[in-house]
Amino acid sequence: MNTNPATPKDIDEYIARFPPHIQEILQKIRMTIHEAAPQAQETISYQMPTFTLKGNLVHFAAFKNHIGFYPTPTGTEKFQEELSVYKGGKGSIRFPLDRPIPYDLIRRIVEFRVKENLYSSPF
Repeated sequence: MNTNPATPKDIDEYIARFPPHIQEILQKIRMTIHEAAPQAQETISYQMPTFTLKGNLVHFAAFKNHIGFYPTPTGTEKFQEELSVYKGGKGSIRFPLDRPIPYDLIRRIVEFRVKENLYSSPF
């Protein structure tokens, strides 16, 4: 769906590249993440919207038929049962555009990732 392969300078520019109905979904995902992680910083990483908080928190992106959501492998493992109705891989989820986007689930995953980033230590 994205016809401009150049890396956007920020999330606003990324979202502006899509049709209005996709922009609405992307903005709502963005706001859901902000509400769940108000201290997180916005950036672009891997040419997609990214939120960071003591490291990568989550990424998301729009595709022709789905929204990709990338909360790391631990973010998908923790919610494995709820995510079982969606396609995905290790650390990724595909939310089909022809079904309602599960914003509440996104919020809970982000809240989990915030706790993980703030309170988990590899040491």
